[in-house]
Amino acid sequence: MWTMRHSHGRDGDGRSRDCRQTLTLSPLPAGSGGPLRIVFAEGPGRYVPGGAPMGSGDVGLTRGESLNLHEPGAVRALLDVALACGWQPGEQRAVEVDGWPLLAAAAAVRAGGVGPASA
Repeated sequence: MWTMRHSHGRDGDGRSRDCRQTLTLSPLPAGSGGPLRIVFAEGPGRYVPGGAPMGSGDVGLTRGESLNLHEPGAVRALLDVALACGWQPGEQRAVEVDGWPLLAAAAAVRAGGVGPASA
């Protein structure tokens, strides 16, 4: 099961900063393992929009790969890459990883069925 969330941090004046998309993958059945949180934080050369004109689940590089985290195929590709990189779904604690190192491999899996390689 998965959920996708868009969030922001706040600076000292209460203004939005640190825009991010977080994809949370939860093993089933419930209680069989801790969640995996794949975080895509804004930064130079990256986009993580919260809506118009792009999709709410879009993440990508301004000159490169992109995925929509609402699409089952994109989520499956990220799951496959995370597993290839060593994520253990049966581990009982929550794990948070930076999504950017996984993006290129997941986009390749999504685009052409290339098997995930260790990112």
